[in-house]
Amino acid sequence: MAVAGQNRISAIKQQVKRSDRYSIFIDGDYVCSLSEGALLESSLRIGQELSKDELYALKDQAQADKAYDRTIQLIARRPRSEWEVQQYLKRKSYDEEVIQQTTERLVEKGYLDDVSFAQSWIQNRRLLKPRSKRKLRQELLQKRVPEQIITDCLAYDETDDKEVLRQLIEQKRSQTRYKDRQKLMQYLSGQGFSYGDIKKVLEEIEAD
Repeated sequence: MAVAGQNRISAIKQQVKRSDRYSIFIDGDYVCSLSEGALLESSLRIGQELSKDELYALKDQAQADKAYDRTIQLIARRPRSEWEVQQYLKRKSYDEEVIQQTTERLVEKGYLDDVSFAQSWIQNRRLLKPRSKRKLRQELLQKRVPEQIITDCLAYDETDDKEVLRQLIEQKRSQTRYKDRQKLMQYLSGQGFSYGDIKKVLEEIEAD
């Protein structure tokens, strides 16, 4: 690569596997890649010469852009809490500054929102994996969602825990494994229901 002050952009090439990203070459050598949006914002052009500081800044921009791009793809697969995103970026070995910048950018654009995440988590669990409010709280706490957000979101959830318990019992009793009362009770306890509620609802169902 050329000496400091003579770092010339020799090519900007659209990537084959990621057509929304562009590889930047300095004096014939690949240096980094940018998303289409970041490239437009940078105003980089072929033939442009970069100082040593400008080259370092470009590499920092590329790192932040890559972190943001990766996180957008992660969130697209399913909603994530702020903590989950930060843990993901830590596993990818990004430094704290990049992690903070990426998190703030995602929050600002509305792609990362612990309130929306908690609401979505509760709704999905209600539809796919019935469980108690206590279990939902535990799961959201594990995702490091602030406790006040969890409390507020659960307060808006009008689902009756005992009705969920009744539906779950009727659903599971049809399965051979859970015809055993003790195993059924252990399973229900694992979903966050209290022993007292489990026993009471079981007795009500058996009395019908």
